[in-house]
Amino acid sequence: MSQMKRRDSLLKELQSSTHTFDVVVIGGGITGAGIAREAAGSGLNTLLVEQKDFAWGTSSRSSKMVHGGLRYLGSGQYRLTRDAVTERQRLMAEAPGLIEPLRFIMPHFQRQFPGPRLFQILLRVYDWIARNSSRHFLSPSETMQWVPGLNTTKLTGASGFTDAVTDDARLVQRVITEARQDGALCLNYVKAVNVLRTNGNVSGIELQAEDETETFTVNTPLVINATGVWADRLQQPMDGQKPMSIRPLRGSHLVIPWQKLPVSCSVSLFHPDDKRPVFAFPWAGTTVLGTTDLDHTESLDNEPRIAGEELDYLLRISSSLFPGAAVSRDDVLSTWAGVRPVVTAGSRGSGSKAPSKESREHEFREDNGLISIAGGKLTTFRLIAREALIRGLNGEERLRPGNDPVFRQNVPPQRPSNISHQNWQRLTGFYGSDLSAVMQAGTTEPVHDEMASGAVPGRLLWSEVVWACMQEDVEHLDDLMLRRTRLGLIVPEGGKSLLPKIKEHCLDALGWDDEQWHAEEARYSTLWREAYSLPNRPEP
Repeated sequence: MSQMKRRDSLLKELQSSTHTFDVVVIGGGITGAGIAREAAGSGLNTLLVEQKDFAWGTSSRSSKMVHGGLRYLGSGQYRLTRDAVTERQRLMAEAPGLIEPLRFIMPHFQRQFPGPRLFQILLRVYDWIARNSSRHFLSPSETMQWVPGLNTTKLTGASGFTDAVTDDARLVQRVITEARQDGALCLNYVKAVNVLRTNGNVSGIELQAEDETETFTVNTPLVINATGVWADRLQQPMDGQKPMSIRPLRGSHLVIPWQKLPVSCSVSLFHPDDKRPVFAFPWAGTTVLGTTDLDHTESLDNEPRIAGEELDYLLRISSSLFPGAAVSRDDVLSTWAGVRPVVTAGSRGSGSKAPSKESREHEFREDNGLISIAGGKLTTFRLIAREALIRGLNGEERLRPGNDPVFRQNVPPQRPSNISHQNWQRLTGFYGSDLSAVMQAGTTEPVHDEMASGAVPGRLLWSEVVWACMQEDVEHLDDLMLRRTRLGLIVPEGGKSLLPKIKEHCLDALGWDDEQWHAEEARYSTLWREAYSLPNRPEP
């Protein structure tokens, strides 16, 4: 039975009679997925619901970094850095291919803060926390070997260190797969309408599936609200407790063809406008420029999008770092913008601090069985998940041991001769115990862009695309193009040239007819143009 049919069957079962769960998790980003994984792995009867698609929000639009937060160490947030570095090391060990080490290079220029001596001291502390030495200093000539094309004006050298990078949406999907293997029920496109109470305590939750007018309820004594920037919609503070003040901050990115801006490591520079660190880094066969950090004042229910000022901001840092590349708006393959759920001491939307000065620490609010979370980092999702459950269960006695792995360690099948060792490691990390089934879902030939006469970046196989349609809850075409795969980000025009071939491979797996396909194609085209393209892009 396909995932789509299983999903429909599960949804109908939940709608037909009232079920009881130990915990219901609201929100299908990395935090919610992590909670479902820890809860189900501890033997708790667990339901996770997401109002849109899994990882639709910030968890598919981050900067893809699984890092310890070097800049947070520089601002004195030692605990956050310690936890993140420890989790980074753990995740790289558990899921190579999904979380991969990435070399970072910070060039130093005359009279620029911080200078190499101060930065090396900071890196020494960073390495000490990680119990792993990765720092080194590069001379100007060595720097140019690492980063060809870098601006050499007043260059005095560079500091190098190691962090990690991931595909954030795929990380969410892998964690959800692990949760399901332990019995969690996970549904996308199901909205939490209302928290139900008996004598003031949580007793259930009212839910509504997409495109349906009727609601249904499930019973539970514990609801964990992991909806990010939407957290305050369900959260009601207890008497005497201040409401959670969430400051939505937008971070936007540009995706550039690797051939236009070839970098093999993450290159960072403090932006001349606001002295924030901005990066150019390799990802999925492309080069990404990011990120910005500014208040997001638009509706949280709409797809966030890059603004013209952010485009100019990122192009300026590209010109500063790589003047010879002459990257312009015409080179941009796609954009993405994510909204960070930062907890602020100021007023929502206009905190007294500059956005980059706000703490990335997470916070909780508790209300008689409703636990709400905001803030936090991609890297520390497991720690946040465990803390949420400990609060909700009044202790950790019912939880599995804290040193249990997030990801099961599986022996992968034999590598086919037509797939490189590097791509095989990616596939092993992306799919875990599902890899054998993924390889049998379709042809293992790479996806080709006929217009570009070559394989698309990122080494994606057609079997992965078909598997996503069969087994990974694809309800809309954008789920497939933007999150299960990244074709909408790494192929020109959102992968428009690939859509006929995708239809040929996937129509039956999706269970769609021609009419539904054309409706989904039109929906996706509009969405991509509005939220993943350049701002003020003219209609074709």
